[in-house]
Amino acid sequence: MSRKIYLEGAPLNEALTKWFRKLDSEGVGRPLSGETIRVEDSLGRITAKAVIAKISSPFYHSSAMDGYAVRFADTFSASETNPRRLRIGEQAMYIDTGDPMPDGFNAVIMIEDVNIVTSRQSKSQESIVTTQKTHDSFIEIIAPVTPWQNVRVIGEDIVATELIIPENHRIRPVDIGAMLAGGHTEIVVRRRPRVVIIPTGTEIVEPGTELKKGDIIEYNSRILSGLVSEWGGEPVRFRIVPDRPDEIRKAILEALDMGDLIVVNAGASAGSEDFTAKAMEELGEMMLHGVNIKPGKPVILGWVKGKPVLGIPGYPVSAYITFQLFAKPLIYRWQGLEVEEPELLRAKISRQVASTLGHEEFLRVKVGKVGDNFIATPVSRGAGVLMSLVRADGFVRIPAMSEGIGAGTEVDVELMRSKGDIENTIVCIGSHDNALDLLANILKKRYPKFSLSSAHVGSMGGLMALKKGEAHLAGTHLLDGETGDYNVPFIKRLLSNKRIILVNLVYREQGLLVLKGNPKNIKGFEDLTRDDVVFVNRQSGAGTRLLTDKCLRELGINPKDVKGYEREEYTHMGVASAVLTGIADTGLAILASARALGLDFIPVAKERYDLAISHEFFKTEMLQYLLKIIKEDAEFREMVIGLGGYDISDMGEVMCEA
Repeated sequence: MSRKIYLEGAPLNEALTKWFRKLDSEGVGRPLSGETIRVEDSLGRITAKAVIAKISSPFYHSSAMDGYAVRFADTFSASETNPRRLRIGEQAMYIDTGDPMPDGFNAVIMIEDVNIVTSRQSKSQESIVTTQKTHDSFIEIIAPVTPWQNVRVIGEDIVATELIIPENHRIRPVDIGAMLAGGHTEIVVRRRPRVVIIPTGTEIVEPGTELKKGDIIEYNSRILSGLVSEWGGEPVRFRIVPDRPDEIRKAILEALDMGDLIVVNAGASAGSEDFTAKAMEELGEMMLHGVNIKPGKPVILGWVKGKPVLGIPGYPVSAYITFQLFAKPLIYRWQGLEVEEPELLRAKISRQVASTLGHEEFLRVKVGKVGDNFIATPVSRGAGVLMSLVRADGFVRIPAMSEGIGAGTEVDVELMRSKGDIENTIVCIGSHDNALDLLANILKKRYPKFSLSSAHVGSMGGLMALKKGEAHLAGTHLLDGETGDYNVPFIKRLLSNKRIILVNLVYREQGLLVLKGNPKNIKGFEDLTRDDVVFVNRQSGAGTRLLTDKCLRELGINPKDVKGYEREEYTHMGVASAVLTGIADTGLAILASARALGLDFIPVAKERYDLAISHEFFKTEMLQYLLKIIKEDAEFREMVIGLGGYDISDMGEVMCEA
């Protein structure tokens, strides 16, 4: 019997329209009912009805100053040449800030504006007599006061029946104070939307479980729960449900009594173990299966027993994007709110991006301000690369009818970080080194205002980014085969029109990585031609790639004779991971990456890794702080040495000013 394949592939706007039209037609697109809570517990909640002041604040006339309450008519004609004396206890009453005004009194004279006089002698301000019973003492004033001067009159702040905050308002700390001052101790707020998140998959396990091959740690539901809380809802995390149709149906039916929206994570595609669509169709109505977006196509929109059910993909990036698109607007609606428009930033895309025609793509980018321009650099586009979301500063939407974006094109970036943070970010594009991650952490630790963002495109790509004004600095370890010198010949040749300062970061050991014990007895590059050895390479333009080609050339080996030469990784850790997981038997990378993953290391060369810094940014505050860490920070140096395979003897030294 053939398996039914869904995945219709509706345009995003059409899918959203169908989703909310159904919710509105069923009467569940309206704001949720209210619940009564204490005002003191209402921070961040949304009002379900207007809050009207029950009492005025202040509800009595009170003094705004320390001083003497008087009748303003008694102060007429007071002047420096004709001081007026008012008897304490009859015409003048001592009063503290906030005290009720005595009956019949309508002004306050500040204490520093009076002299105390007795029938026997005058007294200085330091010896003021404040007792109200001393009828033989007077205050002496040299200026009249106006009615209600220095008096907080009834309702000066809040008048009874006044609107304090309206319906559908997110409550702030100042709102809590105003409501309490207006006589409220309880308030009616929108009930928090309850979102039940069902993680599915026979292969997923709880965090902390002892892992075996094939296990995947379940973290998607925690991400989605965090988003629900951030949006004002109440997440309800369901138990892990295995990939069995009966279990998925049972879970959906159980979840219906637990929340307002049911979200089934994973099992939304059309694979042999993807049963969400079938379960939804059997239990109720499946409105749509498949949206033309990338990543995130296998979305399921359903309706079961009077409640919306949303099926989203299992890949974390796909889950994040689709949940933002279909769940966030609904959670906001239920609270009586509109989704805030994302902050947009106009930026130039750093390199050409090809995109699939017919799919609206959500391209993750890192953004930095270099000179007067904001530069957006694409990061990994894989739907399963969670760290691409961690590292991204925003999204660029590529329209469905576009085949991509040309390098240098201006685009709108939907920001995930503030513009201010981006302006305080050092942009490093070029070769990867683990020391850069340590440097980024120490910079943030020492100077929280600033960040270091690194994109790994290889040494040559970094120098070209400097040439095009797309980076503040570039990591580079390019060996010139003719002179034996590192980096300088390439900078002089490629960046002859720019002033570059070359600062050493480390010397490091490069070598061939192999599994522990070296099971295939690989001794050097000459073994790469063996039929049983698979190699993993670095990308074209990387310094490690140039070193690989140099070693092969010196041995007279044709790259075509090396199995896996065409397979590329973009970082040393990527090479190490490929060897560890059996994708390859060996690859060229730094010693630190071998130590990080418990691999054996066959030394090949010691190389110099420098930071090429554009002179126009060298003296900026954030670059000077970075250089200070490189030159002087003992903790940073100790951490680099701890990685293994590093020589820091020239760290922070200027190797060349080209």
